[in-house]
Amino acid sequence: MTAPRFVDPSLLTDTADGPALLGSRCSDCGAHTFPRQGGCPRCTGAAMEDVPLSRTGTLWSWTTQGFRPKPPYTGTEAYEPYAVGYVELPDQLLVETRLAETDPDRLEIGMPVELALVPFRGDDQGSVHTYAFVRRTS
Repeated sequence: MTAPRFVDPSLLTDTADGPALLGSRCSDCGAHTFPRQGGCPRCTGAAMEDVPLSRTGTLWSWTTQGFRPKPPYTGTEAYEPYAVGYVELPDQLLVETRLAETDPDRLEIGMPVELALVPFRGDDQGSVHTYAFVRRTS
């Protein structure tokens, strides 16, 4: 079995608990960023280090993407609306993300969520995945 391919492999890293988003942390002030950055937006310092971000968080806010995004969007040909939101990663930052759940009745602000890898599109080499957050069950 071949490993899944990702839309942008530089956004993820492997950890003992599974894949995690790869962010940056400022060594001067402790601010986190995602995606990784070479400079700190809080203190303008340049001492940034790569860090895996928390795999779990809480849903801070969300909405539904009801129309096909503008190019260069390369998702599936049969477009279906999906949920997007902000997830608060504890003691780190808010991450804008796709949500795996698309039923608005099953989404609620404050619900616990965790990182998942989900299919994004297919091509002649197979499936391409992206990240999303799903309701945490434990």
